[in-house]
Amino acid sequence: MKAQLILEDGTIFIGDGFGSHMDTIGEVVFNTGMTGYQEILSDPSYCGQIVMLTYPLIGNYGINRDDFETINPAVKGFIVKEAAEFPSNWRSEFTMDEYFKMKNIPGIAGIDTRKLTRIIRQYGTLKGAICSIESDPNEVISKLRQTKLPIDQVRRVSTKNSYPSPGRGKRIVLVDFGMKHGILRELNKRNCDVVVVPYHTTADEILQLRPDGIMLSNGPGDPKDVPEAIHMIKQLLGLVPIFGICLGHQLFALACGGNTDKMKFGHRGSNHPVKDLATGKIAITAQNHGFTVEEKSLQDTRLAVTHIALNDGTIEGLKHLDYPAFTVQYHPEASPGPEDANHLFDQFLAMIEDQKQEVSTTCQNVLI
Repeated sequence: MKAQLILEDGTIFIGDGFGSHMDTIGEVVFNTGMTGYQEILSDPSYCGQIVMLTYPLIGNYGINRDDFETINPAVKGFIVKEAAEFPSNWRSEFTMDEYFKMKNIPGIAGIDTRKLTRIIRQYGTLKGAICSIESDPNEVISKLRQTKLPIDQVRRVSTKNSYPSPGRGKRIVLVDFGMKHGILRELNKRNCDVVVVPYHTTADEILQLRPDGIMLSNGPGDPKDVPEAIHMIKQLLGLVPIFGICLGHQLFALACGGNTDKMKFGHRGSNHPVKDLATGKIAITAQNHGFTVEEKSLQDTRLAVTHIALNDGTIEGLKHLDYPAFTVQYHPEASPGPEDANHLFDQFLAMIEDQKQEVSTTCQNVLI
């Protein structure tokens, strides 16, 4: 069936609908990854967004049971140049069309994705609608301009109840702002005893779990829309080692007195070069974010920049100068993407161990 993609600026694309035939409205963003479409569509950080993939052929290895980043995708729609109808991979269980129908996700194929990318890069992210070919464009454009995008995405995708992922190692409380399963998998690989908690869990409730470390997960939307999390992080600073990823990085900066800004079109893809300022090494990273920490806002804080993006110079990593806490804007668990930064999970556990030894030494000196 023919379908339309209509942008709030009046641009109209005609293509072929796939997946669900429902109409949808969301913020249109683009991802430059060549592979990993299953992880992208199931990343909770895309809640409320219509994702366009710049790579021209999507769906060629199908959908399998193993590569999901969440059970129920929160993406509002998918835009591709060509949707493969006959995937070829031994793990494939569904075509993309079949899976999108199951999950009620609308998609559109056959449009000029290069043109759409250029529009977003020039004007920034725009509201858009995937709708039936019969829909009146003028009515859709009017509705788009009146539509206010949601600001409660974290509430929508965070777990409703705490749950354990048991291990014999260090106790890690993982605050779920829209957690990708890859983060939990990396902690499980290191035998961590993980407790996943909702985004609005208080500092007191977290401390009652007796954590060795706290991880702040990725998630969707504007970090300023989650004030309860900022308050929670403020109260935990200096009490327990902290590692933040993506939205967790931005929330940490806000809790420490920094500020965040919305980017023109964000960073979304699997090939973003990031420089470690301490070592000079370059990592190719997976990223998915539309906000960034404002560098000048850090001048009166106790935060130091540890990593920068080589494409545009934006902040990609922070550390606290007084407390055991560090964060990165990118995704060290990859999923999809390169695993150049996977060692940061080991760095987090080493920081926890160092903190324990420091506390132990202090206690011994006090007794002496």
